[in-house]
Amino acid sequence: MASELVKKVRRLNIATHRDLGYFFSGLIIVYCLSGIALNHVREWNPDFIINRKTIQIDGNFKDGKITEKDITAFGEMVGEKKYKVYDAPTADQVKIYYDDASLHLNFSTNEAVYEQISRRPVFYQMDVLHKNSIEWWKWVSDLFALMLIVVSVSGLFVLKEKKGFSGRGKWLFAAGFVPPVVAIVIGQWV
Repeated sequence: MASELVKKVRRLNIATHRDLGYFFSGLIIVYCLSGIALNHVREWNPDFIINRKTIQIDGNFKDGKITEKDITAFGEMVGEKKYKVYDAPTADQVKIYYDDASLHLNFSTNEAVYEQISRRPVFYQMDVLHKNSIEWWKWVSDLFALMLIVVSVSGLFVLKEKKGFSGRGKWLFAAGFVPPVVAIVIGQWV
């Protein structure tokens, strides 16, 4: 009787582990890819693509001598038709802001830097989820975290004997705690 119960619990555990693993695989892949992207935020911007272009400008403009017509002409040089706002941070500089771009004019060097920003396809949307930028998504994220715990714990008992948790599994399980503990200890000294 007891062995039948153990077999039923084992089959239920394996089925739970398998089915939750399949169900959450897509979400796991999304979190892994966006996590990798966010880990390397210093090397690249996972959310936005920023295109910069330096152009030469003519004219001898100073603060107060820029007209609306000049601002429009500068915009036309980079293909922008309508600006949102502009300002003059210094006497020889003007910054013009567009919907998804800006133009920084420096009259002492006769150069302008045009920056155009666009969302990075796929990664932007994945990062929004990863960073819980959508208020209600935190509950989905919490449920996902709990289900990952269930998948992890049920996975401990899928295999039996020397290949299972009672054999080498317990040592590998314990070893899995070493990297975060080391990181925490080293982090205390850095």
